Amino acid sequence: MGPGDAVRNVPQSSFGRGETIRYTVHYGLINGGEATVETGGSLERVNDRPCYKATVSGKTTGSFDFFLRIRDQWRAYIDTTSILPIRAQRDIAEKNYRKKETVDFDHLRDVAEVQDHNKENPKHTTVKVANNTLELVSGFYYLRTINFDRMKVGDVVRMPGYFDGDNFILDVVYKGREVVETKAGDVRAFKLVPKMPNNKLFRGENAISVYLSDDRNKIPVLFQAEMFVGTVKVDMVRYQGLKWKLNLAN
Repeated sequence: MGPGDAVRNVPQSSFGRGETIRYTVHYGLINGGEATVETGGSLERVNDRPCYKATVSGKTTGSFDFFLRIRDQWRAYIDTTSILPIRAQRDIAEKNYRKKETVDFDHLRDVAEVQDHNKENPKHTTVKVANNTLELVSGFYYLRTINFDRMKVGDVVRMPGYFDGDNFILDVVYKGREVVETKAGDVRAFKLVPKMPNNKLFRGENAISVYLSDDRNKIPVLFQAEMFVGTVKVDMVRYQGLKWKLNLAN
């Protein structure tokens, strides 16, 4: 296998280029922010591989912006054949905290080259990662390749992940079908619950629910998180450039 080859083949017809989904972020009853998930309109070449350019950006709005001020951008260049990240970038600005990072994944050697772009103290480290490892953005795109029609309630998707120097296995439990309300209409959806490790942010291992549209797109339409400080909802407002018709319930 040469360096130009993909390490695996994950066929999918759920997403292509030029898709944009917009969300509002609610904290209890308050609108606290907005987020966008965007797949670039053209393919990019990274390390000799054709890639989807997927960008997730989020920011606080209104009074939240005054106290918290978040401007975050996460980007992944996702190999079109293997649906694995070839490069991932984070540009984080949260109140006084800043982080700029580029991670290049070598899936043949199962290593990640991590570049911390700190102005005062730039660092480069090489990290061993699991076979077929994903990061946050590519993880969501990978979930969209799964055929949930073949799954039973309680079945688990195991995803090797890398984040901030740590390797982990994320178990995502399939919980069946539901109709969910979004600002863009009521959508038939698959419910997924990633099992969260013990942490100071989320309340219990079933704290997060992710809803993907029950159609060929499988776009994320709603996220709900039970946090120690309250409930956070990320709710789809608008969408464009989907490959297939969205399965609305009305």
